[in-house]
Amino acid sequence: MIDFAPLIAKLAEGPLAPWAELLPQQVADGMAVERWGDLPDWQAVLEQLPGLLPSHIDLKDSVTIGDDADCDEATRKQLREVLMGLHPWRKGPYNLFGLHLDTEWRSDWKWDRVAPHLAPLKDRLVLDVGCGNGYHCWRMLGEGAQRVIGIDPSCKFVHQFYAMKHFIGDCPADVLPVGIEQLPEGLQAFDTVFSMGVFYHRRAPMDHLRELKDCLRPGGQLVLETLVIEGELGEVLVPEGRYAKMRNVWFLPSPDTMLSWLRKCGFANPRMVDFTPTTVEEQRPTEWMTFESLPDFLDPADHSRTIEGHPGPIRAVFLAES
Repeated sequence: MIDFAPLIAKLAEGPLAPWAELLPQQVADGMAVERWGDLPDWQAVLEQLPGLLPSHIDLKDSVTIGDDADCDEATRKQLREVLMGLHPWRKGPYNLFGLHLDTEWRSDWKWDRVAPHLAPLKDRLVLDVGCGNGYHCWRMLGEGAQRVIGIDPSCKFVHQFYAMKHFIGDCPADVLPVGIEQLPEGLQAFDTVFSMGVFYHRRAPMDHLRELKDCLRPGGQLVLETLVIEGELGEVLVPEGRYAKMRNVWFLPSPDTMLSWLRKCGFANPRMVDFTPTTVEEQRPTEWMTFESLPDFLDPADHSRTIEGHPGPIRAVFLAES
């Protein structure tokens, strides 16, 4: 069982105190076995992890925990079998004691595109919305963040994060099983707020932007990464059916439209700092994620189109200040 009590106690002492009052019930609801039938299996994975001590940890240039010399081949095989109990692994990659955990997404590529443009994260309080298994939370900590809080309603992803923390040890990074709508209104506490790969899943995009702004302290920085389309100001793709086989894709704006929405919601100095088509090298099935992936979502004869005929996925990164 993941013990969130020490984290909640720490948060109660600072600017997140209003949220800390709500967190015990939010965490209980998010980790309820009635909601997640496989929860006992995920908890068992954490209990079965071997007690390995890494000789070194790198969160700056990768997420690397230990090396080959820190365990024998039999223990490494055991580690692989245990971690497979949390399949599918979507965000990564991770390197643990010589085991390469090759995830569906090359999330390190995204980080390499985002990181050069950020206000320095050193000593900042950071929120990562929809963080998945928290891969980017580790990279934020590697950049010197004072504390990183990731939130994601998927309980399996939360357990994937704590599988890594089992080996990394006590550090100011955590992932909570909640959604952004559960944060108190008017919190205005975080120095940097990330929303990467979330915006197009929201039915009410303006509400999401206001929720993000509500989390930021005055002058704090928003980092928003989302699917976009090529087009002029005012152009938005609203798929009637699926987009790349995803049911829950609502709004794909053009970059100028996204910038306009950010201004409309009160953000200062919005700008686009990256515009990159997603390729089948960046998102693909692996032994750690054996389900369908981007190669199955695109037109096999034309990777510039989705299988439904929509423009292929392009992801853009936007920055703005509150």
